[in-house]
Amino acid sequence: MRTVRSWFRDTTGGLPRTFWYLWTGTLINRLGSFVLVFLAIYLTQERGFSATQAGLVLGLWGVGGAVGTTVGGTLTDRWGRRPTLLTAHLGAATMMLGLGFARPLWAVATGALLLGLFAEAARPAFGAMMIDVVPAKDRLRAFSLNYWAINLGFACAAMLAGLAAQAGYLLLFVVDAVTTVVTALIIFAKVKETRRASAVPARPAGAAPAGALRTILSDRVFLGFVALNLFAALVFLQHISMLPIAMGDSGLTPATYGSVIALNGVLIVVGQLFVPRLIKGRSRSHVLALASLVMGVGFGLTAFADAAWFYGLTVLIWTLGEMLNSPSNATLIAELSPDELRGRYQGAFSLSWQIAGAVAPVLGGLVRERAGNTELWLGCAAIGALMAVAHLVSGPARERRAVQLRPATQPVTPVTAGRPPAPEAAEAAATAPAEPVPAGS
Repeated sequence: MRTVRSWFRDTTGGLPRTFWYLWTGTLINRLGSFVLVFLAIYLTQERGFSATQAGLVLGLWGVGGAVGTTVGGTLTDRWGRRPTLLTAHLGAATMMLGLGFARPLWAVATGALLLGLFAEAARPAFGAMMIDVVPAKDRLRAFSLNYWAINLGFACAAMLAGLAAQAGYLLLFVVDAVTTVVTALIIFAKVKETRRASAVPARPAGAAPAGALRTILSDRVFLGFVALNLFAALVFLQHISMLPIAMGDSGLTPATYGSVIALNGVLIVVGQLFVPRLIKGRSRSHVLALASLVMGVGFGLTAFADAAWFYGLTVLIWTLGEMLNSPSNATLIAELSPDELRGRYQGAFSLSWQIAGAVAPVLGGLVRERAGNTELWLGCAAIGALMAVAHLVSGPARERRAVQLRPATQPVTPVTAGRPPAPEAAEAAATAPAEPVPAGS
């Protein structure tokens, strides 16, 4: 019992109160995230739209999300984290209700576009606020806890959505909107603005603002990391596009796919809180490389799966890679983001997920159609292996960049790949030489 109590204290203790308000808002919001789970079914079965029309609506959601992350990142730095979050959440709740009541295709498509814009505009602000309030040494476990809340909420929502849909699909939209408003109220009542005044450099009158876009585009270290995340997302998102098709080809039902993919959320909820201690003090580049390799192996084995238990095994394997990837990814982005451009860097990183969300189904379908199912999954394995090598090669440059961006008041403890850092620098090191999102949405 004492060991469990000690583990719980080490995992959750010492984090700022503001973090727990944000964490609570995340959990509540994800518990009500019904619409994304059932939107495709709602559009085709309840509304009678064709598969092509449903695909158009979902694609416009992604387009809106891409715009939202860009605009949200800019507003986060210029306007502030708190007002951006509040506006995004209230706008998303409004558009959620609008989408639920929309009837013509043009209205549904417009609602999906605007909903994606508002929903994704919140991500850069939330990420920047988390970085603002959590000290660097605690970010690994803070992001792990938040990732755990996302998956717990989303897993529960996937189960509750089926029950809510039986009472009427409109209830899905209403509950989703209500939980989004509750999250906004928590932020309004309990969370203050976290952007530091020093993060907004003063400019002489008449001086042109520094080109944020130019800064990001010239940051080759950061863009290299974003590119690696894009490839990871292209592989990872095959689980919601090509995996159900592959399982259908094996004679398995959609219900079986639902049960198999649920293993992803269950494993994350059960094991994610142990990940920070597992990777604590290890080279971030090595952790990221291992995560890429494990994910590649998991998806690659899908090429040989022909039964539910085998597909379940592949899901468990690539989920382990996802669990290693996500918290390390978040801490590294935090360290590669200059204070004054933190929101826009978060937005640029989120954009890689939006691009992958639009491209992954199309690219996966083309490869599967032109080359075959086996080649698709073996190709995912090859990408994972190449990414592992890329992380090992690019890791030192990322860590040098992270050290350059650390505040002068923050001590720097050198970390070598071959020797673990001292215990007091362990978590900071896990955000230094070593390293991946979403899943929940």
